[in-house]
Amino acid sequence: MKRITFWLDFISPYAYLAFEHLPHALQDLGYEVEYRPVLFAGLLKHHGQLGPAEIPGKREWTYRQVLWQAQAHGIPMQMPSAHPFNPLGLLRLALACGPNRYVCEALFRHVWRGGADAADPARLEALRQQLAPKRDPASDEVKGALKQATEDAIAAGLFGVPTFAVDDKLFWGFDALPMLRGYLQGDEWFQHAWNAAAAPAMTAVRRARG
Repeated sequence: MKRITFWLDFISPYAYLAFEHLPHALQDLGYEVEYRPVLFAGLLKHHGQLGPAEIPGKREWTYRQVLWQAQAHGIPMQMPSAHPFNPLGLLRLALACGPNRYVCEALFRHVWRGGADAADPARLEALRQQLAPKRDPASDEVKGALKQATEDAIAAGLFGVPTFAVDDKLFWGFDALPMLRGYLQGDEWFQHAWNAAAAPAMTAVRRARG
């Protein structure tokens, strides 16, 4: 049985879609999932990038596309009242509880169903009461665990969420689920084309503005 590491941040609408669709996408396959919350902003900072919602034009397109994909896949979804928002409270709560599927489902649906403010303190407190974490989400232990998880993700080669790690391979994005399924089914493409697909040389490199 293959073990999938699902790297996620609750701020990402694509991570929400991937979370909801994963059981259907991998139906009839044997696998187990480890859920790993990380700070998406930490990945962006490391790679010197802006998030999709921080780029005018791309922001509007992202929201339209994810809502279209949600209805196309039959996934209930409403945008929170504010986005982007600070996801630290949710990420720390997940780690304080132990990020299994039940916990992650509660946190994702807190954000992406109902259209409320995902970072509202009263809502976060109600969610904490519901999940009854074993550790204090505000403790240095939990804060350190989130920092370490983000550093581990960077070391593993992640640049975005959602990312699914299986064996030595990374599958990025909601739209990578069919590719992930192909790999788990033993598609021969991965034996001869996976490495070759990344072989083209880079002959032009843009420099970031200083």
